[in-house]
Amino acid sequence: MISSINELLQREAQAVLNIPVTDGYEKAVALIVEQVHHKHGKLVTSGMGKAGQIAMNIATTFCSTGIPAVFLHPSEAQHGDLGILQENDLLLLISNSGKTREIVELTQLAARLNPALKKIVITGNPDSPLAQAADICLATGHPDEVCVLGMTPTTSTTVMTVIGDILVVETMKQTHFTIEEYSKRHHGGYLGERSRELSK
Repeated sequence: MISSINELLQREAQAVLNIPVTDGYEKAVALIVEQVHHKHGKLVTSGMGKAGQIAMNIATTFCSTGIPAVFLHPSEAQHGDLGILQENDLLLLISNSGKTREIVELTQLAARLNPALKKIVITGNPDSPLAQAADICLATGHPDEVCVLGMTPTTSTTVMTVIGDILVVETMKQTHFTIEEYSKRHHGGYLGERSRELSK
């Protein structure tokens, strides 16, 4: 099993290294800074299934680093939750296939509500309907899943998470987010204690 685990680690690590790095990242970060940091909108993330869990994690990470963000469930959006979208908000949509019905429909519903709403998409299929609807598309490189069936979201969710981390860290650099501001958002736990110590 040890050799198998080492192989899995290598495959996942290589998938991360194979993420296509384009000027889309610079554009995406600039859009987040402009819409949320400067215009006081919020980042609204969405995805279905495992991609949705990644989207939720990205939203909470952005919140902790000075960028107000919420997760919008694409199915609940069709039953009134779409109303969370406001002027200057920005959508961050995640789908490995780029064809997930609920996410594609969300782009259509959001456009009907606010045609000016910008969309950043993370997908493994840059030729998909979702990618075509995006203002900025960040491709994952569509790595093969390490799942023995080649089906279960494993490697794909790894690279989605890493792309989210890149957006968070590069946005922090652009907004000059400080340890003092970080400590204001982390009261409890180790991070709260440590950030208060560092901000003295």
